[in-house]
Amino acid sequence: MNDVRFPEPVTLEFPTASRNVASSFEALECLDQQWPEWARGRSWRAAERACRDALDGWRSARDARKAFLKAARRAGLVSSKVLSRKSNPAPLIGGLRPDMSFSGWQ
Repeated sequence: MNDVRFPEPVTLEFPTASRNVASSFEALECLDQQWPEWARGRSWRAAERACRDALDGWRSARDARKAFLKAARRAGLVSSKVLSRKSNPAPLIGGLRPDMSFSGWQ
């Protein structure tokens, strides 16, 4: 079983320190050893399952990260620096965002 790296690390803020979680194995370790007991509900179980499935090759690293991030948000562990890509659009370059196309323009 090989570790599966997340496309982008997740930064968690615990009462004593912060932690960057960059892979499914690290996420499982964090979910098991550092997660608050009160926050071990449905989203915690879904994150654990998604990370195990990613390690077994059944799910992608992106799916595992998404489930882990959702559980972290529910537990109140996500740093305020972490924003979703939708709420933080790419910067404008020459009046266009990199994700914009020229189709239909004349």
